Amino acid sequence: MVYLFLVLIVLASVALGFVVLVQNPKGGGLSGNVGGLSNNTMGVKQTTDVLEKGTWLFAGIIALLALTSTLFLKGGSTTVDNSLLQKVNTTAPAHPTK
Repeated sequence: MVYLFLVLIVLASVALGFVVLVQNPKGGGLSGNVGGLSNNTMGVKQTTDVLEKGTWLFAGIIALLALTSTLFLKGGSTTVDNSLLQKVNTTAPAHPTK
């Protein structure tokens, strides 16, 4: 089950990287509006909305998978290994050395 979550997280990470790399770094912010050109021409505004929603979607999927995968991880051992403690003699009184 852990391997399934690992594969899904890797796939979502690759998809998130792809969506981020596809986005146009030139648009947005004040620099796009200074020249009088906006992202509304020829449907580019809708494309950036889809890519931004995809970025948030894949980031949310990765976070959700990471949090739910902890439910399937095996925790630490509940039994205590006392063999090492039994080998060490802690009940004998300490004798100071001269």
